[in-house]
Amino acid sequence: MIDKRQLCSFLVKAKTSTYASGEKANKHIESDTSTSLLYTEWDRTYHDNYFGGEPYGWREIVFFKKTPVYIMTYYWSIKEHISDFTTLYTFLQHALSLIPQQHPYRWPQTYDEQNLSYLNTFIGEIDNFSGEEIITQDGKEIYKAKYIGWLVNQRK
Repeated sequence: MIDKRQLCSFLVKAKTSTYASGEKANKHIESDTSTSLLYTEWDRTYHDNYFGGEPYGWREIVFFKKTPVYIMTYYWSIKEHISDFTTLYTFLQHALSLIPQQHPYRWPQTYDEQNLSYLNTFIGEIDNFSGEEIITQDGKEIYKAKYIGWLVNQRK
């Protein structure tokens, strides 16, 4: 059985070192046209992998000694009238860099910057959770994502 506190700590490091790090992230295009970002520390590996442009499908997996122990999947879309993806994704990456240690499912519960606001609502703990995040601009929803995650391979 994996130590949930160690998993949460590892997820914070991994997530802030991959997508949330912006252009510093080392991205790799896979043969299936998806994009992967990897983070490794000791015997743990975080594999962040997404498909698409708009909308996206995304998954992240944590491996412990090459065995998957955690998975999270999410799907997001941006309202069709939005054309400035750079501003939106830069804002999202700022929010993502504030990932909470205790609940590293997605990001902080709230974050505001200029005319953009981020809201993250979730239920559950690291072993079984789900949630939704919304970004609004001037009070109008422009982005929504739904996510779910849980532990895997915990029984022999």
